[in-house]
Amino acid sequence: MNALHDLPAHALLAAYRQRTLSPVEVVADVLAHIGRWEPHIQATYLLRPEAALAQARASEARWLRGEPLGALDGVPATIKENIATRGDPMPLGTAATTLVPAAADAPPAARLREAGAVVVAKTTMPDYGMLSSGLSSFHPLARNPWDLSKGPGGSSAGGGAAAAAGYGPLHIGTDIGGSLRLPASWCGIFSLKPSLGRIPIDPPYTGRAAGPMTRTVADAALMMQVLGQSDARDSMALPAQDIAWGRFDQGAEHLRGLHIGLLLEAGCGLAVEPEVRAAIEQAARWLEQAGAHIVPMQPFMTQAMLDGMDHFWRLRSLTDLQALPAAQQRKVLPYIRAWADSAAGLSGTEVFHASQQFHLTRVATVRACNAFDYVISPVAPMPAFAAELPSPTNDPLRPLEHIGFTVPFNMSEQPAASVNCGYTASGLPIGLQIAGPRFDDLGVLQLAHAFEQIRAPQKAWPQPPGI
Repeated sequence: MNALHDLPAHALLAAYRQRTLSPVEVVADVLAHIGRWEPHIQATYLLRPEAALAQARASEARWLRGEPLGALDGVPATIKENIATRGDPMPLGTAATTLVPAAADAPPAARLREAGAVVVAKTTMPDYGMLSSGLSSFHPLARNPWDLSKGPGGSSAGGGAAAAAGYGPLHIGTDIGGSLRLPASWCGIFSLKPSLGRIPIDPPYTGRAAGPMTRTVADAALMMQVLGQSDARDSMALPAQDIAWGRFDQGAEHLRGLHIGLLLEAGCGLAVEPEVRAAIEQAARWLEQAGAHIVPMQPFMTQAMLDGMDHFWRLRSLTDLQALPAAQQRKVLPYIRAWADSAAGLSGTEVFHASQQFHLTRVATVRACNAFDYVISPVAPMPAFAAELPSPTNDPLRPLEHIGFTVPFNMSEQPAASVNCGYTASGLPIGLQIAGPRFDDLGVLQLAHAFEQIRAPQKAWPQPPGI
């Protein structure tokens, strides 16, 4: 019998409908479980138990009247700190931010509330979301539930840790270069970075997407029913489309005849570690045994593409930091300051060529993927790294060497997911990235769910120390 905090969203909703469970008892159990875990992993921001219980009581009353508010009524959820929630300050992970209450819910938060989800807490992120780490000058250091000496990844650091630790079934984060998929891989959960604009977000930015972070594809599909609605505040939002998200379960037979590209080298950044490569190769064998055609791919990214995007982001961040008073600048993590400061000597010509790498990455990614129905690869070249490090290299001049598999799909606007495919000898999770054609978000969910059915049994979720 699963503990209440471990139950998936669809099971909770069925129990509410049958009146065998109440949102109040579920949220109370989740809050108690968070209380056991939180001193160790520090995943939350604005954890307010009484506010969560008040939402749960209102949901319970609606269910008793037979009038649920929406598709997620009474289901516990968390929201990444950089997704605005009305009345709450948004520090963006850094002590340099002046805290001002947000005037309105950003689109993903608004959709969760409209659907009746119980927002238990917000989740932590590193300074400005510019690290694949839980290291922040504002929030306590976030850690990985699978191994407290490791980080959860980032920038959706708290969301990945919260999902793995069982802070309820539904979590939402953001991703501009891998910030959903990297923590999903390193925390052993599922996440979908949807096609750009599929989930409206405010403010929009090139490559920036919000997406679900869950333990199962089924719960992510349930979230997509809610989050994928239109919102005029996102200038990059896709037109409203009636997508049958409930058709994510097509069975393992869905794999027969699919042509799937297997990308084992990113073409840039750090080399893939042997345990990660072995796990991805095993995933490919499972897919092949189920009837898919697996075709090896050559790398399509280059170091120049990765470096160009990195240098452009450095200059953007330097410009933002220089707009702050000196006292505020000094509050930013030294690693971020050193990274941004390194752009000070870039010439206009260098900045122009750096900016062109975003488009060159997009063109190369789409061209390479056109021959396949889907593409699979590692999410990251390594498993989770030490919690105290800002990046795997710990070098502000080589900060993005681990995102060569993830960032191209932000620039090409293609949907890409991370689904657990195995573990290292020490028990750390390894994620398989599944990327699909632009707009085929449902197809990525269907392939990921089919993979869930054919992969090896997963390890039990980690428990709080002392349990």
